Amino acid sequence: MIYLKKANLEDAEKEYELAQKIPASENDYENKAYGVSYDDFVSEVIPRWLDRDKGVNLEEGHVPDTYYFLWVDDTPVGIFKLRHYLNDWLRDNAGHVGYGIAKEYRGHGYATEGLKLIMKEARKLPIDTDELYLSVLKDNPASLKVQLKNGAKVVREDDAYYYTGIPL
Repeated sequence: MIYLKKANLEDAEKEYELAQKIPASENDYENKAYGVSYDDFVSEVIPRWLDRDKGVNLEEGHVPDTYYFLWVDDTPVGIFKLRHYLNDWLRDNAGHVGYGIAKEYRGHGYATEGLKLIMKEARKLPIDTDELYLSVLKDNPASLKVQLKNGAKVVREDDAYYYTGIPL
């Protein structure tokens, strides 16, 4: 069974193990939990994520977002971040969703299923548009394929990125 679960302290050990398998920056996904100690993960990272979900203690220019782990049975395989709404910078750049799948779990359709599940979560939020916006590096065709399989259309591009919209 494939499902999303919000980041939480009860699953911290398994969440931490996965977070250490996804590099700090790969394919434009920023994993700020990579390389931190387990103690810091539990005492700082997860509480910060839980605050962000509530819109508490946000850095300047940031919006509320929720961190989810994508689970296959009892194993987390990826991390998804869903921004609750967009500011001007996010609307023109990163979009609503960021995600990373640990290398050992790629090629099994997990990112495609995870994005489908994130779309369901997005429908529960008062998102300020009828589409989810995402960005993908042009040298990451696998991620573009994940988005297209979920109904994305390329709405614009620049030298480095495709920017896509997925109807909600």
